[in-house]
Formats: sequence, C-alpha cells, structure tokens
Amino acid sequence: MKDVYLFSGFLGSGKTSMLTDVIRQLKEKGLKPAVIMNELGKLPFDSQAVEEDVPLKEMLEGCICCSGAEKTEAQIQSLLLDSEFDVLIIETTGAAHPVEALDAVYSPIFAEQLNVKGIVTVADSKLWLNRETLTPQVRTLFMEQIRHAHLLLANKTDLLSEAEQAKVVYELQGFNPHAFILQTTNGRVPLHLLESLTATVQIDKQNIIKAPISSMHLGSRLVEFDGVHFTQEQFEDWVRTLPDSVYRMKGYVPIEGVKNPMLFQYAYGMVQWLPEYIKMPAKLVLIGENIGIVNVIGID
Repeated sequence: MKDVYLFSGFLGSGKTSMLTDVIRQLKEKGLKPAVIMNELGKLPFDSQAVEEDVPLKEMLEGCICCSGAEKTEAQIQSLLLDSEFDVLIIETTGAAHPVEALDAVYSPIFAEQLNVKGIVTVADSKLWLNRETLTPQVRTLFMEQIRHAHLLLANKTDLLSEAEQAKVVYELQGFNPHAFILQTTNGRVPLHLLESLTATVQIDKQNIIKAPISSMHLGSRLVEFDGVHFTQEQFEDWVRTLPDSVYRMKGYVPIEGVKNPMLFQYAYGMVQWLPEYIKMPAKLVLIGENIGIVNVIGID
C-alpha cells in the first residue's frame, strides 16, 4: 500500500512551498515521493519546484476536479506501472474542490494499492480574515477547501499580529472542528504530522457545496513579453492598477539590468521577486475571475 496525500488550498496560499518541503523531508527519511500536480494555467510554473529525480505527472488547466477524474486516474495508473515510489502527493489547483479531486484516487482499478491518508489544506490566514472581500462563489470554494481538511495549515501567520493569529485559529477550529490546525510560515509542516493522519476519508458527498469553476468565471491568461523590459517599479505600478479579481500571478519578468527574467509571484496584493539563475521564458500567468477583460496594455 502506498500512502497518498491530497494537498489543497486556494490560489497563492502556499501549497507549493509545503510540497517542496515535504518532498525534502520524505527524501531525508529514505522514502521516494511521486507527485501529480494540477495547475490552472497553460504553463507548468509550479512543477519547476519539483526536483528531477521525483516522478511527476503534470495536468494543466485545472483538470483534476470534475471532468478530469479520468485523466487523473490515467496518471495514477501510469505512475503505478512505470515508477518506483513510496508516497504519492496530489497537489490540486487552487480552484479545485478537494473532495471532487479524491474521486480519481478511489478508482476500483487501483484502490487496493493506495492508502489515502487525508486532505491537507493550506489556508492563507490573512485571506481568511478578509474573506468577506471575496465574491460569493470564490468564498464558498475557499471555505469548502478548509471545511474538508483533515490537517489544516493556518499559513502566513508572520503577516498577522498575535491577536489576529489567535482569532484565525479560533475561527478555523470552529469552522472545522475535526482538523488539526497548525500555524505556519512558508507552509512548513513536520512530516510526523502528515504520517499521523489516519483518514479513511469518511466524506458525505451529498453535502458538498458545489462551486464549479464555470460559475466562478475563474480562468487564466498567458502574457508573453517579447523583447520588452521593465524596471521593478514600472511593473509593480502596473500590478497596482489590476482589479481585485486578479488573485494570483506567477511567471518570469524581464527586468532592466538583470541578466535573466526574474521569478515574479503575486497573491492578494503581495508581490515577491526572486532572481533566476538560468534563462527562463519571459512569460506570466494571471489567474482570477473574468481575467480576459483585464487591461494589460503595454504588457502583452
């Protein structure tokens, strides 16, 4: 039996940071991880965080949930046939409902080979406090991901005061009294907490509140920078003009005076720049609601 963890969490919550750290811990323990990674955009930015020696299956454009269950089954079957691994981690897109994503894992084809340990949800603590600013459909999905967790990470606590941290934990515990809640920064979770999960995943699918991507108008947009460069200040000035319906951006931005395009990440008003030591394609993925009408004049 191979242990399976399903990593859930809204866009920009810190799932990929958690994933890379868990992979490190598994390797240090002598275990071989495999990963199925689902992304909403057309480019596999998050999967670049997974080291080459880890078996990886990528599924782009948010296809793990709902209609993508058969594709996920095929990916799992392929891993079981072709790869040696001890632990399988499925990281869903931030727009996926975790329970719907579990459907594929319970395929009768290989159910006897897999031991589902549980759903691990990373929640952005600051976003939890500001959840009323989300549209109703997005807020529903955000809270559903939290409600079905077996282990819940209250992430980014370093951005909150002590009183705010206490408020987040109190409210999360009241909302999901069955989950163990861990306060984290950078999605760091001790491996023993994951291993102690014993979810036989008793989930009442009759009571799942649906928030399908189609009703949320949630989508992605790929922007390519063809021979243009910006200063970081110019680029961040543009970012500040974006509507609140842009939840997440990730990509590589060409910056004046810098050899390689820099890794740029954005989530809920916060930006991060990281130097990139190899030349990556100068492209950016935007994720949000009604993303097609976002003004990117001067960018694409």
